[in-house]
Amino acid sequence: MNKQQHTSNQTGGIGFFGLLAIAFIVLKLVGYIGWSWWWVLSPLWLPILVVFVVAVPTIMFASFRK
Repeated sequence: MNKQQHTSNQTGGIGFFGLLAIAFIVLKLVGYIGWSWWWVLSPLWLPILVVFVVAVPTIMFASFRK
């Protein structure tokens, strides 16, 4: 009988920016930092903004070259 082994390589998890956001949130809640919530949560939205800022001009440039 042949046994099939299922190996699953899962990636993901919380990541660097998630950990940074949690650290900022904890620091804000304990009163160690007095930043605005926009900056406290910036590790969550800043990478998305960077991808958007890079992707949109790249897509526009590629579409105009055709």
